[in-house]
Amino acid sequence: MNDGETRLIRDETPMGVVATILFDRPQARNAMTWRMYEGLATACAELGQDERVRVVVLRGVGGKAFIAGTDIAQFQEFKDGEDGIAYEARMEGYLSALEKLPMPTLAVVEGWAIGGGLAIAACCDLRIATPEAKFGVPIARTLGNCLSVANYARLVVGLGQARAKRMMLMAENVPAEDALAAGFLMAVVDPMALDATIVAICERLAGNAPVTMRVTKEAMRRLQMAGLPADDDLVRAAYGSADFHEGVKAFVEKRPAKWTGK
Repeated sequence: MNDGETRLIRDETPMGVVATILFDRPQARNAMTWRMYEGLATACAELGQDERVRVVVLRGVGGKAFIAGTDIAQFQEFKDGEDGIAYEARMEGYLSALEKLPMPTLAVVEGWAIGGGLAIAACCDLRIATPEAKFGVPIARTLGNCLSVANYARLVVGLGQARAKRMMLMAENVPAEDALAAGFLMAVVDPMALDATIVAICERLAGNAPVTMRVTKEAMRRLQMAGLPADDDLVRAAYGSADFHEGVKAFVEKRPAKWTGK
């Protein structure tokens, strides 16, 4: 298996350093492996200590996908619900590290932002996308697992509860225009204008007061995460179910899952 990589690039600009995090596994639509998640964690740790960086851009390599989820092959090793709890805790470590970066973050979505890809995009402060972009977590149709309460909260804040419920329960992918209408995206951009739009947004952000942006980001993050209920029982029920093991097996075998509700 090609484990891909997550690369960090810094570019000097007249208004400071703009950093870019690239998810580089285009042959698998940038589906995240543990190596790539660890690369994201390393990049966030470096950026959190680099006061020169004014803006961080996140982008998938290849132009066909931002991130098409987490590599499903990794779920084949799961034995019970405790593995699910450990997985979601590990994922929250990666996501919260991104969310806590002191400088503004911009997700650039071309193509698919599915599962873990949508979670990473939701942790960014701003998002733009090309018209063909799709956003979703189709696990009710594919794997039979669940999200953490923190990730459900991110989706409800970003998309609104009605859209988030429809997306999750119907296992639908939300098109770019719907994500824009929900306020999840700040703009839908023609691919030919994408690079120029990124530069314009980064210049605007780099010219704003860093302390104001930093404390505003953290205040809003605290509001979003305040009072979240415990969810171990929910995660354990989903990842410990026979349906989850059937979903992973069916996905790997490229066939529809046979759900039993157990």
